[in-house]
Amino acid sequence: MTEEVRKILVVDDEPDVASMLTLLLTSQGYAVISAGDGQEALEKARTGRPDLILLDIMLPKMDGYKVARMLKFDEKFRHIPIIMLTAKIQDKDRAMGLEMGADAYVSKPFNTPELLTLIKDTLANKKK
Repeated sequence: MTEEVRKILVVDDEPDVASMLTLLLTSQGYAVISAGDGQEALEKARTGRPDLILLDIMLPKMDGYKVARMLKFDEKFRHIPIIMLTAKIQDKDRAMGLEMGADAYVSKPFNTPELLTLIKDTLANKKK
């Protein structure tokens, strides 16, 4: 039996970052869907049913904190792990991200091997 392809939703309003993450993740065998703002992120999370979300905080229309909170308070989507990937590096930002439901918080610029390991570990620990 072949292993199912895991789907990751990449949410970033910087096209360069989004396309770099998409290339990186597809090269690792993941299916990628992407969104450029908070509203689109919510819609794609609800319709695309990703296995994991890489979520920027500073987004147009709705920030990443709000997106995370809305998904984590929804019974149908609370199981989706969220890794916040952001330029906001202060402790209060990290605390807020985790409080809003993020499973992990990674600062930009990120270490690529560490991010890939975090994604792999988070998916491995995710309840089916």
